[in-house]
Amino acid sequence: MKKTLNIGGKLLDLSTPQVMGILNVTPDSFYSESRVTQLDDARRKAERMLSEGASILDLGGHSTRPGADAVSEEEELKRIVPVVEMLRKDFPNAILSIDTFRASVARQAVEAGAHIVNDIAGGNLDAQMFETIASLNVPYILMHSRGTPQTMKNLNQYDDLVTDVLRELQVKIYELQHLGVKDIVADMGFGFAKNADQNYVLLHELKAFQPLNVPLLVGVSRKSMIWRKLDISPEQSLNGTTVLNTVALMNGANILRVHDVKEAVEAIKLVGLLHRGY
Repeated sequence: MKKTLNIGGKLLDLSTPQVMGILNVTPDSFYSESRVTQLDDARRKAERMLSEGASILDLGGHSTRPGADAVSEEEELKRIVPVVEMLRKDFPNAILSIDTFRASVARQAVEAGAHIVNDIAGGNLDAQMFETIASLNVPYILMHSRGTPQTMKNLNQYDDLVTDVLRELQVKIYELQHLGVKDIVADMGFGFAKNADQNYVLLHELKAFQPLNVPLLVGVSRKSMIWRKLDISPEQSLNGTTVLNTVALMNGANILRVHDVKEAVEAIKLVGLLHRGY
């Protein structure tokens, strides 16, 4: 499995799992503590995540929680581009990822200084996304999903969950590679066109995705698959998140996308002692 990403000519080594910190430049993301609406707030939160050990900051200007309202391209750019420019200036060594399903937003964010594109739609919502990624020559996080944030909860019917998700990712990876994209990360899309029980099946069977031969990203942080099963709130879901992140690491995750960086870094260190590798 390929375990490096080319970030502007420097290799990010994923043989030791890395942490991606979530920075939502939105007023309506499902976890209120992840939201920032001012540049100063974004700067402070980014500084804290980086100091706690985040290797990547994932910036999103459009909530993609199930049922989220649509945001215009202009509004998404208005939220994202100033934050990218500020973070590149204040934290020049930070790796910035853009969480968007729009090719135009991806392009303008990369031109402003972002390094990675994280597409929750896996190219399904913008026919220009794959060609744009190829032309930008940046790493691409390919997430499995179906439909839109408004419709995906009704699109979780599979003949065989693991086989179907694996096959759908394989088809897209081949398409990206055919276009010349060299750095691809696969995300199973926990919560996107999957119900809670299906999420647990995917997490349990995470090793089945290693034949994709690309790094694997797991993003389960404070999601409803945790708090609904425990009858608690997203704000009370840190312990459950850490439990599932540990399972993900034991099953081969290379990147953890999280709201709580310090705890994820600690999980990586402790699991590394078990594996005697990192």
